Amino acid sequence: MSTTPQPDTSLIVACTVSRDVQNFDLLIEDMEHTLGESWGDLEFVEALAFFEQPEARALEFIALALDEADEDNLPQMGEIITAATARGIKVILIAEDVTPASLHSLLRQGADEFVPYPLPENELREAIARVRAQDAPSAVDGPTLHAANQKEGAVIVVQGLAGGTGATTLVVNLAWELATGSKKEAPSVCILDFDLQYGAVATYLDLPRREVVYDMLSDTESMDDEIFGQSLLTYKDQMQVLTAPMEMLPLDIITSDDVNRVLSMARRHFDYVVIDMPSTLVNWSEAVLSAAHVYFATVELDMRSAQNTLRFKRALQSEDLPIEKLRYVMNRAPKFTDLSGKSRVKRMGESLGISIDVHLPDGGKPITHGADHGLPLAASAAKNPLRREIAKLAASIHALNTNDVKAA
Repeated sequence: MSTTPQPDTSLIVACTVSRDVQNFDLLIEDMEHTLGESWGDLEFVEALAFFEQPEARALEFIALALDEADEDNLPQMGEIITAATARGIKVILIAEDVTPASLHSLLRQGADEFVPYPLPENELREAIARVRAQDAPSAVDGPTLHAANQKEGAVIVVQGLAGGTGATTLVVNLAWELATGSKKEAPSVCILDFDLQYGAVATYLDLPRREVVYDMLSDTESMDDEIFGQSLLTYKDQMQVLTAPMEMLPLDIITSDDVNRVLSMARRHFDYVVIDMPSTLVNWSEAVLSAAHVYFATVELDMRSAQNTLRFKRALQSEDLPIEKLRYVMNRAPKFTDLSGKSRVKRMGESLGISIDVHLPDGGKPITHGADHGLPLAASAAKNPLRREIAKLAASIHALNTNDVKAA
């Protein structure tokens, strides 16, 4: 044990495990704030031996803290995780400047939760609550959906017209802002990841992919409220997520009828249904566009986006589809003071015959950092300019939808 004064070990329900806990001063503060004196700290070399002691039987979890200097020591950390999980001790990873590959490796070896360092506000407390609740059925099961529910949820669709234009980032954060933006009566929100091959919503929210998603999609005729609910995962008790399936599937494995059944079910139970589409047009794209209340198409200020937008627009027009639902989103839009960049955006819109309605700023490295750590921007970079613009967009959508409902 370290030189930090320790309480009676019979009261210890958690331990930090690190090379030197003093390198993680914010972790010390959060552990003290959350657990008082009911925790201790161990160095890596002490952990395995301590697990063998009678005092370790009271441990509920360990907070395994590491930084880039510890990446050469991953095998030992894997042993610690394995030993802890074998004794029913939960493991929360606390990592600073550690590569996604290393995090993935440790999570696969049995770690239960991950929290980036420096710790976002209240994130450790929430992670502790989640690991303590993992043995309860509600922690892993989907929500209980009631057949009596008769909502008419708004369908919001996002499709990237070129790779890397921020479609999934917009889906995840727009859904989160809708779910958390109203303090009085928070609307119910569901994300549907329809990118069956490269869908990354699960990664962006650090959620597992499950076989039950494929089972549901492969037999939508038999789907009922219970089956649909079991296919969903709850994210932080705020919104529901239908992740992409575990395996990479052909996009034509589902039909327009399948999509319509899923959308009808989701709309009946949720106020907002936010859909992440594949970048490819498929035989069921028409079904999604027809059901959508608004269809965001993300682009960037480059030639590939311009050419893809033109082809996309022509394809929809050739089928006489409702292109008036399209709202073009400029990702990494020029700053307010970049007059040259703003002029280029205007010329791009005029040359394509479109209106670019939404301008999202470049959020920089925090965007990738938050996605790698499975957190919405509200938790990982609340003051980021991209997060602020998405929050404004969510507020305007909710206000418009609320007014429409009242008018009806």
